[in-house]
Formats: sequence, C-alpha cells, structure tokens
Amino acid sequence: MSPTTGSATPLPTRRNPKRRKRGWFGILVRYVAVLILMFVSLFSLWFFFTDSGTSLRYLMADTIISTQHRSWAKYLIGQKGLDNRVQQIWDQFDEWAEIREVEPISIPTEQVTVAIPVVEKEKQPVEIEPIEGKGFKGYLLKVHDPKKVRIAVPNRVGKGEKVSSMVKRLGAIAGVNGGGFIDPEWMGNGFQPDGIVISDGKIFYNDSGMTTKQHIVGIGSDGRMIAGKYSANELLKMGVKEAVSFAPQFIVNGEGLVKNAADGWGIAPRTCMAQTEDGTILFAIIDGRQPGHSIGATLYDVQNVFLEHGAVIAANLDGGSSTVLVHDDKIVNRPASEYGERYLPTAWLVFEHPEQADIKNIWAGLDISKIDPSKW
Repeated sequence: MSPTTGSATPLPTRRNPKRRKRGWFGILVRYVAVLILMFVSLFSLWFFFTDSGTSLRYLMADTIISTQHRSWAKYLIGQKGLDNRVQQIWDQFDEWAEIREVEPISIPTEQVTVAIPVVEKEKQPVEIEPIEGKGFKGYLLKVHDPKKVRIAVPNRVGKGEKVSSMVKRLGAIAGVNGGGFIDPEWMGNGFQPDGIVISDGKIFYNDSGMTTKQHIVGIGSDGRMIAGKYSANELLKMGVKEAVSFAPQFIVNGEGLVKNAADGWGIAPRTCMAQTEDGTILFAIIDGRQPGHSIGATLYDVQNVFLEHGAVIAANLDGGSSTVLVHDDKIVNRPASEYGERYLPTAWLVFEHPEQADIKNIWAGLDISKIDPSKW
C-alpha cells in the first residue's frame, strides 16, 4: 500500500502535563480566593454587627486613642464615633473624680529606738516585685512610708529631664514618671506640664485659675493619697504636699470603678499609683507595645493587680512612652519608646531623707503663656 493512500489508525493525542497543572493551580487559587472572601465577609459581619465584635472594635479604638495616632481610631468607629468616645471617656473620668475616699489609712510614724533586740528584719524603704498578666509584664514598686515621696522637676529651663537623671542628680532611691505634659504632635521637649504641679506644699505650676478644678494625683502632708478633681485653692487648704495632674481615679474606698476590660481605656504601657490601708504607696509600671515581651495593660488589669495587693485608692498617671521605673540609678523596666527614656516635666521620687532634697521651681518667674513646648 502506498504510503500516500489508504487509511491508518491515528496515534493517540498526548495531554500536556503542564496545562493540567496550570488548570488545577487556577482552580486552587480561585478556591482560596473564595474562602478568603467568605472569611472577610463573615469577620466583617461579626466585627461590625455583633456585641462581641463591637466590644473588640472599641477596645482597639481606645488603644489607638491613647497613642499619638488618635485620629486613626476613626477607621474603626468613624469620626463621629471617635469624638463621642473621647467625650464619653472624659465624662466617665469626671464622674469618678467626684467620688471621695473615706476609708481610714494608717500612716507610719517615726520609729523610736528601744533597748530590746529587734528580731524582725528591718523593712527596706522600697520593694520591687515583678507582676504580669495576660499580655503584659511589669513591676510593682512599694514605698512603705508615703512621706518619703517627693515630686521632682527639671533643672534646666526649656527642656524636660529623664527620670534617671533626676534620680541621680537629687540622690533619690527610686523614681517613676509623673503627670501629663504638653506635647504637640508627640514631639515636645517635655518641659511644660499639663495642669497643676505641687512640690513640698508649694505650687510650682498651674495653667488655670486658683478656683478651677483639675484632675490631680497627690499626697497630703499627713501621707494620705489624694485623687480626683480639685482646685489649687482646695489643694492648699487640704495641705497637699506633692501633686501632679492626670486621670482617672479608678479605685475608691477599696472598690474598683472600672467594671471590665472594655472600659479600661485600651491596652497600653501604664504607670499608676495606689495606696493600701497601712499607708504603703504602690506604683504599677507596665511595659507595652513590645510583642514577645509585653503588649500592655488596660486600667482594668492594673486595677486587679492593685486590689490583689490591698489598694484602697488608685489613680492613673502618664503612661505610654513615658512609663519608666528607675532604682539605684538603673532603669528597671523596658520603656516603650525605641529612643529610650523620654524627657519629662515631673517625676515621683523616693528619698531616704526627702526634707534634704534640693528641688527648685524651674517655672518660677516664667510667663507660661510664652513657653513653646515644641522647641528645645
């Protein structure tokens, strides 16, 4: 048979394995894309339209509100929601500030030396113990005699000072950051406080009138901790010895005011102050914004720590990147700022002999309306 005539059985067609692989790969990609779309849709429904999702959304928003990127919270709760939330937070703080402390606090007196051998180990001026909870780590500073605590301020006009520098310069045993300050765009020099500063019973700084009530955290001449809203005149009349401005007060008469984590003003590095029934001052220093070490704590978390240690009154201090604990001229915790300690206008320092601390009013004679907190 001629090769050009007749019929022959055609050879079977071979399928291209590469084409088959590409076909299955495309199906897999489409399948994964559908799953992702379904997950995003279901998550969005839960996140925006359920009670539990809304609670998480507002917790995240509160966390952002406490940072330098407050405006970003609008992407979670909207601009109107952000404005309402900030107002709601301050309204709550103002409400808590009006609750007054009535529980008795026993302040230690000077010990009298007797000729009887002391068996008990002498109590140190301060004790530091590690504390931790879900997502956070930090330290608890115990000061057994509240009268050994002073408010310190910088020694250079126009510039704040690191807490470690204040501790070393003034010969303190320990120190933590104090009250709030004016910090335009979070790039300020840490020199201008916000509110009131009182040291050794004298008003060092006051940005409002003598009758204007402001949030304060302080210690009276009798060693009793004071928190809430008071005017400068009221503080002087009450004999307040040391004070700075910040909020909120969140434990009163041994009862916590923060009812749950959702009302705990977000997750952040924290510095808070409390006092127990025997007069001991407690400072909680919580690290934050450091995944793998400590994310941060809510005020509800700190409240629980304080209540476990017998606090009868507690209030919040400046936190975030300002949070720092110094002891024996060393930084004990891990500050949140990548640049280390911040320059601050106030710090709570503990002294063996507080009456000998040479703390001068750096703002004396200055026109505070002409201070530019953005310039160093």
